[in-house]
Amino acid sequence: MSLSRSASVCVYCGARPGRDPAFAAAATDLGTALAARGWRLVYGAGDVGLMGIVARSAQSAGGETFGVIPVHLMNMEVGKRDLTQFVVTETMHERKKVMFMNADAVVVMPGGAGTLDEFFEVLTWRQIGLHEKPIFLLDTNGYWQPLIALMDHLIAQGFADASLKDFVTLCADVPSLEEALRVALS
Repeated sequence: MSLSRSASVCVYCGARPGRDPAFAAAATDLGTALAARGWRLVYGAGDVGLMGIVARSAQSAGGETFGVIPVHLMNMEVGKRDLTQFVVTETMHERKKVMFMNADAVVVMPGGAGTLDEFFEVLTWRQIGLHEKPIFLLDTNGYWQPLIALMDHLIAQGFADASLKDFVTLCADVPSLEEALRVALS
C-alpha cells in the first residue's frame, strides 16, 4: 500500500503487564521499532500494562502516538495525555472504531478479554469483507497458541472456513513482526 503519510499501526494489548517478563520486553521492542520505522502507534491511550510500555517506548524513540480512550476508563487505564494525539470517546465501541479507522495494520499483543474483543471484531470485519487491513498476532513465548487451536477447532467443526486463518499472520517475535509489517505496508 503506497501511503502519502507514514503508516499507522494499531496495537491491541493488555492493560496489565502479564506474568511473563517477555511480554513487557516485546512491548518495549515494538514501540521502539514502530518509531524507528516512522510508523505511528495507534493504541488505547492507557499508561498502564503493556499499553503504557509500548507507548512510552515509542515516545522515547521519537515516535508519533495516537491514543483513544473512552471517558469511563480515563482513571482506570490512566489516560496518557502527553501523546501526539489524544482522543476521548464516549463508548468502548467508539474507541475501537476510531482506533481501527486511523490504522493501516493491526497488531495484537498478549492481553485479556478486551484484547480478544478487539481482535475478534477486526477479524470478523475482515471475514465478512468490511476491510483488507493486515492483522498480526505477536505470539511472544507462544501466548497465542491456544487461540490458534481455537480457530482450528472452529474450522474443524464447520463454523468457519479454512480461509479464516489466512486473515491473520502469526509472528513469533518483534523482528519477524517488523519485517511482516514492512512488507504489508510497502
